[in-house]
Amino acid sequence: MRTFDSDALECLATIVEEGGFERAAVRLSVTQSAVSQRLRALEAQVGTVLLVRTRPLRPTAAGRLLIKHAMQMRLLRADLESDLQDLAPDSDAPREEDRISIAINADSIATWALPALGPLVSDGLPLEIITDDQDFTHEWLREGQVLGCVTTLKEALRGCKVLPLGAMHYVAVASAAYAREHCPQGLTPHNFRQIPFIAFNRKDDLQAEFVGRACGLRQVHLSQRFVPSSEGQVRAVLAGWGASVVPELQVRRLLAQGDLVNLAPRSTLPVKLYWHCWNLPSAAIDRLTAALAAAAAQALDVQTKSA
Repeated sequence: MRTFDSDALECLATIVEEGGFERAAVRLSVTQSAVSQRLRALEAQVGTVLLVRTRPLRPTAAGRLLIKHAMQMRLLRADLESDLQDLAPDSDAPREEDRISIAINADSIATWALPALGPLVSDGLPLEIITDDQDFTHEWLREGQVLGCVTTLKEALRGCKVLPLGAMHYVAVASAAYAREHCPQGLTPHNFRQIPFIAFNRKDDLQAEFVGRACGLRQVHLSQRFVPSSEGQVRAVLAGWGASVVPELQVRRLLAQGDLVNLAPRSTLPVKLYWHCWNLPSAAIDRLTAALAAAAAQALDVQTKSA
């Protein structure tokens, strides 16, 4: 069985994460020439190209396999660092390049996920959170760039285990002033085309799905504006940009205060979330799984009961 130089593997993973050779060199504290040499040596050993030199850089199929291996090496180092920390509390902190990456949808980050991860970060876990739409976070795991993800995908990916987290319920909201002027009757099959909806990005289909469900329509075409931030979407709605479909958990206080209005109080859109992670014996994975499961059980169960 072939063995690969750990520095070269880390170099490949860092190039993809940082989006280029120059930034990878800065992060690894080496020269750009050294980064190129390590990559060439690794490609020569494997016998194939590992990166497609496009913008952004993309790993080939072989590159994705080696990146996944590099991530597993990071996980092993994180577990070792944790064990050593227990034995020798004054030992060095983890290296910055040994970060543990997970992918979480933006709405979970804005509501329940960060408090769950806080204690792990305080204990020294070198965590990196990558955000994407909940229907696409699993692609980061599939490509081996993260060790776990919160996603809507139910079926376990190859080599991974899956844990149901619960359902997050979404509601359609607008500012009180906007609702009075533009949709005093709320959301109806007759006015939704005139209401701009604030979506996370072009991959976000929650807005159309909610409107179709609330209005009893199979297909809807919306006028949309895009704000790639869960908190930003809410701020845009408060500023009168239009309406948006957001987690009820996120806007519960604003609804109670009257700053926002529920445009379809009889309708909610439940989105079931799942935690996927590598099926490996790892203290870091176990701690992440336990923390996220406990927080989701509390926050998302409350959502389910209130809907």
